[in-house]
Amino acid sequence: MGIRNHSTVTEFVLSGLTEETELQLPLFWLFLGIYIVTMMGNLGMISIIRLNPHLHTPMYYLLSSLSFLDFCYSSVITPQMLAGFLCRDKSISYSGCMTQLFFFCVFVISECYMLAAMAYDRYVAICSPLLYNVIMSPRVCSLLVAAVFSVGFTDAVIHVGCILRLSFCGSNIIKHYFCDIVPLIKLSCSSTYIDELLIFVIGGFNMVATSLTVIISYAFILTSILRIHSKEGRSKAFSTCPGPGCAPQ
Repeated sequence: MGIRNHSTVTEFVLSGLTEETELQLPLFWLFLGIYIVTMMGNLGMISIIRLNPHLHTPMYYLLSSLSFLDFCYSSVITPQMLAGFLCRDKSISYSGCMTQLFFFCVFVISECYMLAAMAYDRYVAICSPLLYNVIMSPRVCSLLVAAVFSVGFTDAVIHVGCILRLSFCGSNIIKHYFCDIVPLIKLSCSSTYIDELLIFVIGGFNMVATSLTVIISYAFILTSILRIHSKEGRSKAFSTCPGPGCAPQ
């Protein structure tokens, strides 16, 4: 017999960033401005890359994918948070909370791996320039992006699947501004050992895998650049090696 969720909670209440009423409106306008700038920046970046044929390269393809992830990631969290600043009713349905958690996991995990993919792209461009077009072919780039999204989707399914097995029969107040794993676990009245173990294992693996990829890639890049004797050659190499998440020079 399958394990079913015996939760008696049909909705959760998001406590938000603060309960101070005089701060609600200023925070609303602050985060609304940040959200608008973020959305315009990401959409502008995606549009420019799509419309300019000269930017149809692996580096810009990955950059547009990163902008798309950032756009989606912000849109999953911010609208609900903004509504909480203006509305007295800060409730979110059980299904809505699980949906928000799922997409949050998909996009935030995918974004971490996308940064690692961008670091690898720069490593190939600097350390193996003659083989760059072969190694980072359009097909390889598409497979790389598909793999990034697959990892995010798989991890999200695992996390949310385990959360759905939990029972929520006590307080329904989430002490956060969106449905996150840890605040939800704290509300459960059933055993959360598996969920905590998954956070440690999956979260630890994702952090180590992406961080090491970025660090090792840029360590090789820096080593290769320092081997260049001419000042002009070093400047050219640095100009083609942007940091993760930064716009290329």
